[in-house]
Amino acid sequence: MNVSVFCFLASYVVTIALEAIRLRGRYTINRIAIKVVATAGLLAHSFYLYNRSQAANLPPLLSSTHDWLLVLAWLVVLLYLFVTLFDSNLAIGLFLLPIVLGLIAAAYFVHQTPNQLIASSEALGLQARRGWAMLHASLLVLGMAAGVMALVLGMMYLFQHSRLRHKQVMTEGMSLPSLARLARLNWWSVIVSVPLLTLGMAVGAGLGFWPKHGTEPLRWNDPVIASYGIAWLVMFGFFVWLLATRRAPEKQIASLTIWAFGFLLISIVALQIISTRTSISLHAAASVDAKAVANGATPLAFEEGRG
Repeated sequence: MNVSVFCFLASYVVTIALEAIRLRGRYTINRIAIKVVATAGLLAHSFYLYNRSQAANLPPLLSSTHDWLLVLAWLVVLLYLFVTLFDSNLAIGLFLLPIVLGLIAAAYFVHQTPNQLIASSEALGLQARRGWAMLHASLLVLGMAAGVMALVLGMMYLFQHSRLRHKQVMTEGMSLPSLARLARLNWWSVIVSVPLLTLGMAVGAGLGFWPKHGTEPLRWNDPVIASYGIAWLVMFGFFVWLLATRRAPEKQIASLTIWAFGFLLISIVALQIISTRTSISLHAAASVDAKAVANGATPLAFEEGRG
C-alpha cells in the first residue's frame, strides 16, 4: 500500500480542526468524527512507517532520523487516542496535536537515509551493535514520548490554573482534569521520562566506545552531541530538583516542566535539521570540487577561481 506523509498529515490537520470546532459547543457527531479521522491518520501513519522499514530493511527507529521523528509522532497520536477513548470530553487534542504536526513537519527537513554507524554495522554483519542501537533508539523515543506528555500536562496545568483564577467556564462538552490530578500526572511523566532518556543516552555513549572494525568513529566533539549533552544536563537538573524538593509549588513545577522539556524537544529537532542542512551543503560542495578536479582543475585552483 503506497502511502505518503500527506495522507496522515492531512488527517491530523482535520482532527485539530474538529477539536477546535468543539470549542463552540457540544457536538456528539464531532466527537465520533474526531476518533474516526485520527484513527485513519494513525493507520496511514503506520503503513508509511512499515513501507519505509521494508524499503530500508531496518526497523523504523533505525532506518533514519526522518523515521525516528515519525515514530515519536506516531506514539504521541497513539497516546492521544488512548486517552480520548476513556474521556472523549478531555481537551487534550488542542495541546497535543500541534506538537504532532511540528514533529511531522520537522521530519521533512532531516536525513531520510540510515545512520552511517548503522549502515556500516549492517554491511559488516555486526548484529550485536544493531541490537544495542535498537535499544538506544527505543529508550530515547519512549523517553521523548513521556517528555512530550509532561510538556503537554504542564501547559494544561497552567491553562487550567489561569481559567480557574479568572473564573472562566469551560465550553460544554469539553473538560480538563483538576489541578491536583494534572500536577500528579505531570510529576509522574517527568519521573518516567528522564530515566528512560538517561539510559538511552548512556547506551548511545556505550556505542561510541564500541570497537569500530572499520566503521566511522563517533566524534565526541561534534556540536550536535555536545548540545544534546547540555540539553540533558538541563533536564536532569530539573529531575534532581523535583525529587529533592518537597512540597514545591505545583505551578512552578508545571512552568519548569515546560521550560526543560520544551528546550529538550526544540534542541533535538533544531539540531537534527541544522546537522542535515550542513551535511547536504558539504556534500554539494564536495561534489562541485570533484567535478572541478575531473575537469582538470586542482581544488586549490578551483577555490582561487571562486574567489
